[in-house]
Amino acid sequence: MTSLLDQLRPLMSGEVFLLMLVMGTYLLGVYLYKRTKISLLQPLLITMVIIIPFLKITGIPYQTFYNQTHFLNFMLGPSVVALGYVLYEQIENIKGNVISILSAVFAGSIVGILSVMLIAKLLGADHILISSLAPKSVTTPIAISLSEKNGGIPALTTAFVVICGIFGGMVGPIILRRIGIKSKIAKGLAMGSASHALGTARAMEMGALEGAISGLAIGIMGIMTALLVPFAERLF
Repeated sequence: MTSLLDQLRPLMSGEVFLLMLVMGTYLLGVYLYKRTKISLLQPLLITMVIIIPFLKITGIPYQTFYNQTHFLNFMLGPSVVALGYVLYEQIENIKGNVISILSAVFAGSIVGILSVMLIAKLLGADHILISSLAPKSVTTPIAISLSEKNGGIPALTTAFVVICGIFGGMVGPIILRRIGIKSKIAKGLAMGSASHALGTARAMEMGALEGAISGLAIGIMGIMTALLVPFAERLF
């Protein structure tokens, strides 16, 4: 006898239902975060906590979920490009700081790549895991591409990118406040360089300039990471 779950599975695995599920749970996360201001209640984290058990209980394969929500994956690229408009609005505040911005992101990319690769190596990680970890601090499309080209596992890299973004978005502002960082440009660079798009979303809550600089840092970090990761791979 067919169970109710089996009867509903075709509907629940459809594109419309899964897109509504993702967007609905995310909006729920946004609502909870705005009402409570608790760092642990990040919208993306809330979405993951709801969707992962849902897929497990309903028996919907991850590949089906991924294929049916491809529109959201496609929008990752345009959403990053859209940050250019925010950057344009703050262009006057950026002039005169080009050298310092490039230097800061360059230093951040070196530290971000080498530190995680060195720690992984010391803990006994193999080359595949190290290659999957190396691009953790850049936006997902760039991280996946770098992982594939350097022998990593794209799915694992995606998980590391998400974890890095959530963690940075949660503790980044707290750390910056505790160490006494006052510069809005420095805050934006730190959030964008360390926690990519999720850090930028949090930076926008801090202020328009912080959000714009964080968006700029994402692009520069992506370029520098793409150039530096192949060289770092040779060291490990």
